[in-house]
Order: sequence, then structure tokens, then C-alpha cells
Amino acid sequence: MDVKVVLKDGSERMYPQGTRIMDIVSDISKRLAKEAVVARLNGRLVDLFTPVEEDSELEVITFDMSEAQEVFRHSTSHIMAQAVMRLFPGAKLAIGPSIKDGFYYDFDMDTTFSPEDLQAIEKEMEKIIKADYEFSRKEVPREEAIEYFKETNQPYKVELIEDLPEESTISMYKQGEFVDLCAGPHVPSTGKIKAVKLLSTAGAYWRGSERNPMLQRIYGTSFPKKSLLDEYLKRMEEARKRDHRKLGVQLDLFSMHDEAPGFPFFHNKGMIVRNLLEDFWREEHKKWGYEEVKTPIVLRRELWEQSGHWDHYKENMYFTKLDDADFALKPMNCPGGMILYKTKQRSYRDLPLRVCELGLVHRHELSGVLHGLMRVRAFTQDDAHLYMLPSQIKDEIIGVMDLIDRFYSLFGFEYHVELSTKPENAMGSDEVWEKATDALREAAEASGRDYVINEGDGAFYGPKLDFHLKDCLGRTWQCGTIQLDMLMPELFDLTYIGPDGEKHRPVMLHRTVLGSIERFIGILIEHFAGAFPTWLAPVQAIVLPIAERHLEYADSIKRTLEDNGIRMEVDSRNEKIGYKIREAEMQKIPYMLVVGDNEVENHTVSVRKQKEGDQGSFVLEDFISGIKKEINDKAYN
Repeated sequence: MDVKVVLKDGSERMYPQGTRIMDIVSDISKRLAKEAVVARLNGRLVDLFTPVEEDSELEVITFDMSEAQEVFRHSTSHIMAQAVMRLFPGAKLAIGPSIKDGFYYDFDMDTTFSPEDLQAIEKEMEKIIKADYEFSRKEVPREEAIEYFKETNQPYKVELIEDLPEESTISMYKQGEFVDLCAGPHVPSTGKIKAVKLLSTAGAYWRGSERNPMLQRIYGTSFPKKSLLDEYLKRMEEARKRDHRKLGVQLDLFSMHDEAPGFPFFHNKGMIVRNLLEDFWREEHKKWGYEEVKTPIVLRRELWEQSGHWDHYKENMYFTKLDDADFALKPMNCPGGMILYKTKQRSYRDLPLRVCELGLVHRHELSGVLHGLMRVRAFTQDDAHLYMLPSQIKDEIIGVMDLIDRFYSLFGFEYHVELSTKPENAMGSDEVWEKATDALREAAEASGRDYVINEGDGAFYGPKLDFHLKDCLGRTWQCGTIQLDMLMPELFDLTYIGPDGEKHRPVMLHRTVLGSIERFIGILIEHFAGAFPTWLAPVQAIVLPIAERHLEYADSIKRTLEDNGIRMEVDSRNEKIGYKIREAEMQKIPYMLVVGDNEVENHTVSVRKQKEGDQGSFVLEDFISGIKKEINDKAYN
């Protein structure tokens, strides 16, 4: 009996029932068969060995698609686990998922992995890849799987199986002598992995809990071509050079301390950057019709119960007692915004009401995930809450999208938009969620912007549009968000008086543009490698006198530029000019003004620009005119 296979382009083919997907792909194109990693059969990701038993829709997934990269690297994690078990037979296996650009596997070991161990594991992986073992899948009864992993002394696998729902399908994958518990899918064979690199080790608690054993984690990455691996490693090296934690110390912007883990200390130069960013934020929001407010960071427990945070976010919150009552430090600004809205009766003529806040929030993050400014325990959200009539939803969402575009374009960021839908722990009915999701979708489409669906990643109170910006290294960061909320106005009984004189319920948007001020500064540091645009640079120009006799002229230049609002320094040290130039370049100062006998005599400055070198001799007034225009235009390189 033949079955019909409908391909992604709509074409149809007939094959004998039970034909494997990989044979179908080979029939379609030998080149496609070589590039295929996995397939989507009737909407479900499956191995290429999967037989087609009924009329089906088939899509072949290649490495340039994110699903294929996840499968490819998850398969590589199995190869790494096999290599570890060959070299360290007593190791106990935990989990080995794919992650962005790579994979990891957690092991319970008596000894600590050394750099030499990683080299040995990598070599063993290359042997496994060369052997080209087939990834074969086997579905087994629960008790058989438990018995197998008990016999092989793999208690973490036993625990995972025992925690699965009774109705779960349990499958194991085998390559060579190695067997692992896994839902799959996988690449057809180990030989599909052409280039692999183990990157680092770290400690990780089993299941992320500090109450559980500490495991050893090995991170790695893999690609179907060595050239792709080489490009990735080059980007990683560039990322290390741009690490905002290293540059934060080098440029005297901020520091982190054991006395306050997860709470950054901003230095004077860091505060200059932060204040300039916040000043621009305020200017733009005023132009776009926002009112700025400030709400307290400590609020009663009852408020968090009313908002739903107590049930849905409690594990990430900090608590305290005041006058024998329970209070919490706010992890979000929304409940305070509700209280402000209710301080007076609103009319439909007041709407849309756009209220913004640079609100300090606190979130309890595990110590293992803290990362410089990127993941902290206290940060400032550039938050806003917009209250509106149902008829105003589309225009308000489009307005926020345009505002976000204004900020990202200013720094040269490209970005993409994701529509995140209802999560498992959501509040509210399916009907309310569907209505809110449709409104976001319609607004995104009306704005002319493309978007992709991110299933199940909405906030617990509403769907959202997330904005993922791309930096100069091609990395993406989720910063801006627009959340459409029809539940909070109900929970807090927000109303407005309509044209009919009756009370009605407003619709609400939660939104951020930068997300977290601290995190956005970290992103900017890495995006610009610490060389901020001139308008944002803590020191915009430095005068470098060649000899001590040029100091008086250097000081006069400094005073003149400061009178014109330019942030200035003079390097008055008794050092050679080459050394001073290198130091200024290390400090990422946009402009270096070298002055010697010629400059003193002609009342000029010899200008060097960060990354571009010598710009020639300028009359001071001309230099001032040029740098002020660059600052006022907020230009960037």
C-alpha cells in the first residue's frame, strides 16, 4: 500500500507504506539528504529513520534552521557522554541538553575535570564520530527502563523516569555501546557531527537546587563544517575581548563585590553613561506623551496576592516584616501602577493615559546565574503602563513599537519581534487570552513588522510582543516587551467613566524599551567594545601635551571645551606622547588632542580619533563645532 507525502512546497509524492524519511529525502535530492538533520512529520520533529505509515506532511530540517541546530548539538552531548563513560567508567550521568550555540552535559564524578581531561574527551569524541555509530531509538516499558539504569548505576536517570507521568512514552537511544534516556530526536549517526569543540567546565546543582548534589558540567559546541566552528570560535574570542565585566573594571564604569553579590556598584564614569541614557529616555518619553512617576519598592503582601505575583512569582521575591505585617520588595512595578491609577476617578477623555517609571526592582536569582550587569538581583526597569479604551489598543501598540524602534536605531541595533503566547501557569480564561493575543497580532501586522510565534512564553497575566536586538557579534538580547493585559484591570477594579456616564474597564499595556538599565548598559559596553558613541562617552576628549611647557596651553583648551559642554581631561603626566596616546586608546576616549610647539604657535590642535587615528590639524573653534554636532546628533560609528 502506498502513502501520500506532501512536501513543504505543496508538491505530493507517493511511497510504499513504511518507507523511512531518510530514503524519501534521498529520492528527492541527494544534496538535501546530505544536509538533512531531522524532519518534521505532521508537525512533530522526528528522526530521519522514522517510517512513514500514513498520508503525511513532511518538512526536511537542515542545519540553518534553529530546530536542526538544537537536535544536532543535543546529539553531540550524547557523543560527549559516551566519551566520558569510556574514559571515566564510574561517572554518573545527569542531563545533556542543547543550549544556544552549543550544549552541555552534567556528570557526578569523584574527581574534577582538568583541561587535560577535556582534551582527552574531545579526542575520544572524534573517534566516536569517525566510527559513525547509528543513533537507534527504542521505546521501553517504565519498569524495564528503571531496571536498566539501576543495573548500570545511573541513579539520576532512574529519578528522571520515576518523576515522569505514568502515561509517558519512555525511549532510550543507543550509539555503539552507549545507551541514554532520551525523548529525541537525534541525527542519523555520529558521523553527521563534523566539527566539535569542548569549551569549559562549571559546577551545577542537580535540577538547579542548592539542596541537591553539585555536579560537573562540560560545555561544548559543534557544527557540520570546520569552517563554521572556526568562525564561531573567532566570534567567541572577540566576545571575550568585549566582556563587559572586564571592560567595566578597565574603564572604571562599575564593579561587583562579594559583600553584595548580584548588586552592582556604579562608579562615577558609569554614572555618567547611566545618567545620559536616562536623560535621553526622559526626553523621548516626554515627546511621546508619557507622565513620569515613582512608586515605592516595598509593598504589602496583600497587594502581591491580589496581583497574582504571590502565587506565580513568590520564589523570585524578597520579603520583610514592618509593624508585624508581611511586606515584599517589588519584583515588578505593575501593582504600584495600579494604586496610582486609582488615586482619582478617570474619564474616557483621560485615555490613553501613558505613565512611565524608572523603577528599581529586586528579584531573587540563584548565585550560579549571576553575570555582571546582565543578570543581577536589583535593577531598574524602564517601565510604563498605558491605560486605554479598547478602540485605542492597536494605535497604542504601534506607538510603543515605533518608540522602541527609535531607541534601537539610535545605537545601530537590528532586531526581531516574537509574539509570546499563553504559558502553562497563566491566569484568566482562554477567551480573554485569545482576544489579547489577536490584538497584539493585528497591531504587529498593521505596523508592517514581521514577527514569529513563541509558544507558551507569555507573562502569567497576558501575551506579549518581545523585541530581540542583535549586537555587532550577531548575538541576540531580549530587551523591549509589550504585554497586553486584560486581567490586572479586573483584579484591581480599575475603571473609567464612559460617554454614557457609566463605569467601564480600561485595557492595559505593560511595556519596557530598554528592559533593564543595568543590562542595557552591559549590552552597550559589549556592542561598542567600551568605545561608546561620543555623546555617551564618560570622557569625550583628552588633551595630550607633548612636554611640560605645553601644559598651560592644554589647560586653556580644556577650559574652553568644558565651557562648551564637552567632558574633558588633560594627561599632564611626564610620559612620552606615544605612551599617552596608547593609554587614551585603552580608555576608549573618542578624541585625543595632541598639542606641541606647532599647536601652541598656531592656536590649533592635532586631532586623533578612536579607532581611526590621525585626523590632522584643526583650529580649535572648528574642532568644537564638529564634536558638538556629533554629540547633538547622537551619532554613532
